[in-house]
Amino acid sequence: MNLHKNLKFLRKKNNLSQEALAEILDVSRQAVAKWENEQAFPDIENLIHLSNYFKISLDKLIKETDLCNFSGSETGHYSQDDEIKAFLCRAKKATYAGKGKESSPSRPNSHDYIYTEGHLKYIDTYLGGERFSGEEALWKNDLSYWSMNYFGKVTDELFSGDFLKEVLLLVEEENPYRGPSIYQNQSYKYHCIIEGDFEWFKGFEEIFFENKKVYDCMFHGGCVK
Repeated sequence: MNLHKNLKFLRKKNNLSQEALAEILDVSRQAVAKWENEQAFPDIENLIHLSNYFKISLDKLIKETDLCNFSGSETGHYSQDDEIKAFLCRAKKATYAGKGKESSPSRPNSHDYIYTEGHLKYIDTYLGGERFSGEEALWKNDLSYWSMNYFGKVTDELFSGDFLKEVLLLVEEENPYRGPSIYQNQSYKYHCIIEGDFEWFKGFEEIFFENKKVYDCMFHGGCVK
């Protein structure tokens, strides 16, 4: 994560002292100093406040490696394919996350979901329950185009499958993989960190109930040809 660097850069770019930013956020100067020195991490309310104040997405605030050179434009054929990303988000929301109907198992005891729109097809298949492994894949004109493998586990009985699905329904076209960078609903909090782009990426997600981790998942993938 690059929050400490980005926060310091944005603060100085806007000619703010640590004291001034602390006053805007209604926190202590020491809190801002700890964030910039990687001694602490802002809670979700302060992250949202920082995102709104500096007019930058949470994802870029937390992960962007070079804000001073960031132009907001993507490069490469695959990252420009908005049709694919939009379809992928719709497919995810219509299947597991949206409690869609499972298709016939493709392998013994597998869970399978299929979603199609015209020349595009999406298939999600996974094995297991408390410990699970699976793959999401996408085809264009019956040619394999993109895939993502994932492996995770439930680490405590306080885990809520409904909360995970609630998070996954928030998938966005900018990062059409899992959930948003940060999401919280009452005592449940979700974190997701991603490295790379649509063509080649990896990441992990975790869920906490209060301060106890209850779920872990790693994923990676990209475009195939």
